[in-house]
Amino acid sequence: MTDTHDTKRRSLLQGIARRAMLERGLLPDFSLQALAEIDGIHGPATRAEESTRDLRNLIWCSIDNDASRDLDQLTVAEAKPEGAVKILVAIADVDALVKKQSALDDHARHNTTSVYTAAETFPMLPEKLSTDLTSLNYESDRLAIVIEMVIAGDGSLQNSDLYAATVRNHAKLAYNSVAGWLEGNGPMPPAIDPIDGLEENLRIQDHVARPLKEDW
Repeated sequence: MTDTHDTKRRSLLQGIARRAMLERGLLPDFSLQALAEIDGIHGPATRAEESTRDLRNLIWCSIDNDASRDLDQLTVAEAKPEGAVKILVAIADVDALVKKQSALDDHARHNTTSVYTAAETFPMLPEKLSTDLTSLNYESDRLAIVIEMVIAGDGSLQNSDLYAATVRNHAKLAYNSVAGWLEGNGPMPPAIDPIDGLEENLRIQDHVARPLKEDW
């Protein structure tokens, strides 16, 4: 009886959510053209351009919500002379699979974001892309756009660069456990210890972030 009640309640909430999407001019469903495009994508993107750098050897890691499956960002740091730090941020290169003015691109551009409701999530891109083929998943080679920044000891930006690269996520971490560990309120997440140099790398990133957060 309880299961039947819960199913009806969820169905009611889903109907409300879908009406709200339509009332606000958003698209709750992917078009037939978009579904056909996703059916034609069979693997992650590869790029042959010489300008694409191979940075898979760097100790990239993702830090996201505990249950996140769509990993769109990785980070890594490198200590430089005189207290400066090079920070690299890798952003999933969705454009490598979703071509401009395609039906998938039109849907994403129209909604601009994934919409989360209590009953249903309306993803900006199909999960085949967002949680798999373009997601920067653990131990998977993926194309990314890398933002490289050198931060001086005083927190100022010394220089920056932007380029395409192949990256590999070596550790899937979560905000709460990493924050608790860095603040001394919890143990080190078990995914960190097996990766040589990752503990120090995360502490370098935290060291750079703290004064920047104070400035905000």
